[in-house]
Amino acid sequence: MTDLSPNNPNPENAADSAAELLRKLRQKQGNWVEWGLAIATLQKSGYNPQEIFEATGFEPIQQNQVVVGAQVYSSLEKAGASEAARSHYATRGSDVLYELRLLTQEQRAAAAELTFEHKLNLEEAREIAKAIKDFSWFRTLPEGFSDHPGDAVAYQAWKLARQNTDLQERSRLIAKGLRFAHTPTARKQIEQLLVDFTVVSQRPAPLPPFYRFDSEEELPRIVPVVGELPLTPQDFKAVPLVEEIEPFRIVKFAGEQAWVALPGWQVLLGAEDPVVILATSDRFPNQHTQPGPVLVVIDRSQREWNDFSYFVVDNGGELDFQWFQTEPEIPILGKIIIIVRPRKILDEEVTKDSWQIDE
Repeated sequence: MTDLSPNNPNPENAADSAAELLRKLRQKQGNWVEWGLAIATLQKSGYNPQEIFEATGFEPIQQNQVVVGAQVYSSLEKAGASEAARSHYATRGSDVLYELRLLTQEQRAAAAELTFEHKLNLEEAREIAKAIKDFSWFRTLPEGFSDHPGDAVAYQAWKLARQNTDLQERSRLIAKGLRFAHTPTARKQIEQLLVDFTVVSQRPAPLPPFYRFDSEEELPRIVPVVGELPLTPQDFKAVPLVEEIEPFRIVKFAGEQAWVALPGWQVLLGAEDPVVILATSDRFPNQHTQPGPVLVVIDRSQREWNDFSYFVVDNGGELDFQWFQTEPEIPILGKIIIIVRPRKILDEEVTKDSWQIDE
């Protein structure tokens, strides 16, 4: 890949390299994996998605898909996915690989093999990824099921079938489980549902603690502090210009640290060690609105499990948000205490109340 890094000693060469990448993207040269790598390189060199769109015709949502998909494809190579699967996804399926983005590197490779073998579309791939991810949290594997991704999907179908009273839907889930079951013992567990019609109730996941900014007055600003008097003019001038990043007015300064101002909610005031992570709302279940940006506030001092909260954990070297019905074996890094949506614009009904918790 062409070097467009800030450390490139020749700005003219960097500009020529960027122009060459933009030309290749505009002419759709190479495969989609190369497109993703090229777009990622351009973004790292300072091009924003809108500029790339205007120069190449790749819409921002498509840019995100191929960039993330290319990262997942790289995981397939590193984790030793089969040549057949890699060859297949090198020319198609960026949307399918995109759905595997939240899995670990090893899980991505196994899931990609499964989606390739069964020729799954993106909706099916999304279900497969969720099933594999949920299955990975078990301290001990469910009886009859192995750690193979096919058994993980079969278990998800088995569990849902046991909870379903509708015979048609139950039959569909049993058929799905039999389709993906990898081991004879997993298949046997599912086949038992053909004669055992017992319905097992399942407690639904709790509603995540979403909050939303409702008015301009409740969205405070952050002002840099020069220090404590006495101060010199040089101290005063050394304070960098503050630029707010919407929609949450995040502020960064030269020390590569950022802050965000939040109202004094009691739950936030009571936190001993709060930190913030930027995320999107579709990482949480029970969503009935369009996915959007959220601030996830975590208290790092609260690391004791309970079954009515969401927690931050280490998922294969990456931070992840999870609710656990039973106490997990992996360590908990902190408890999610607030999830903040940006202020809704031009919504008179919502702004009648001072704060609204999204149900």
